[in-house]
Amino acid sequence: MTAQVREFRMHDGEFVAMMASTMALNALAIDAMLPAFPAIGRSLHVADANSLQFIITTYMLASAVGSLVAGPLADRFGRRPIMLMAIALAAIGGLASAIAPSFEALLVVRVIHGFFAAGLGVMAISVIRDRFDGDHMARLMSLIIIIFLAVPVIAPSMGQIIISVASWREIFHVLAAAGVIVFFWVYFRLPETLHPEFRQEIAVSTIVRNWKTIVTDRLGLGYMMGAGIIMGGLFGFLNSAPQIFADSFHAARLFPYCFACVAGSMAVANFSNSRIVERFGARRVSHSALMVYIVLSLIQLFAARLAHEPLWLFVAVISLNMGTVGFTGSNFGSIAMEPFGEIAGSASSFQSFARMALAASIGALTGQRFNGTTLPLAEGFVVAGFVGLGFILWAEGGRLFTRPRKAAQRPKVPEPAR
Repeated sequence: MTAQVREFRMHDGEFVAMMASTMALNALAIDAMLPAFPAIGRSLHVADANSLQFIITTYMLASAVGSLVAGPLADRFGRRPIMLMAIALAAIGGLASAIAPSFEALLVVRVIHGFFAAGLGVMAISVIRDRFDGDHMARLMSLIIIIFLAVPVIAPSMGQIIISVASWREIFHVLAAAGVIVFFWVYFRLPETLHPEFRQEIAVSTIVRNWKTIVTDRLGLGYMMGAGIIMGGLFGFLNSAPQIFADSFHAARLFPYCFACVAGSMAVANFSNSRIVERFGARRVSHSALMVYIVLSLIQLFAARLAHEPLWLFVAVISLNMGTVGFTGSNFGSIAMEPFGEIAGSASSFQSFARMALAASIGALTGQRFNGTTLPLAEGFVVAGFVGLGFILWAEGGRLFTRPRKAAQRPKVPEPAR
């Protein structure tokens, strides 16, 4: 038996906090690890410092693949049971990581952890799309991301505090505890949001049909690709940030504080976006931010070529640049989901897979190019900006700064599952 939709009585404030907390479990599994890289390397005898980046890359790539599974399951059985399963398995993944006896074993567990944790973001976006659309959805996404971004602000400091008084393994115990708390919150408070008439069978033909609908929609595909590429710059920073602060600027102790500045900039941007997006429209806001992103990336490239790039300049420019991502991320994601109200689970699933796989691959390539300077990171930002702009122009038929189209093309409502 599948759960039926009940009356949604949750206040918007609690709904925003719950979805943000669910998504934040993924961010915590990434950002809390960053200060622990040296300790993990020493404990597990990792000779090549660049190899430690695979702790992040393997998790993100596995999460991308897992996204393909979570969406179809949610379209068949509903959002709530799949979300609860994802949270529970993610918590177990944290416990398993804490007992990994070797670096290779840790990477294997991170793959498993990331695969099951994929449902966290996919389900949150699906639930949001079940209830909202258009610029209002973009506004809610911005509010959710504001809370979500509190994790990158505090997670590195939390990780730093833990490794200063205990083993890096205790970080994973904290991840598991956070998962348990969110599990019970969702269990007792979140009703099912998928309407019975939108449930679909788990069949190859249904999945292929949905994926074909998603990849042949020019608007959805263009914004999906643009979002993934811009995220690639962010993931490049995540992969190489510990080494940049430790090796390029010899300021490893300042890393948590500087990282908080970057995340704080994104939080401020998302708050600002939530206040203006319904007035000016997701397209106008995000397109303007993308232009600023490109300009700041060029400034970052110039700074990286200086003989002695000052730390304050690097942090200032990259914080501003990550702020522009706060204006593009939620808006690009909302626009990409516009055509897929009736297959929101599959659309969220596939788009999450594509964005994460693309961003993780770009981030890994950027991180592996680290050579003791910030130049590879700056080059990655510039390329991401121009290529991302190309996809947005293609999606919009060469037009920028427009308002939403009144007659969006939507797929036909599928036959209910039997």
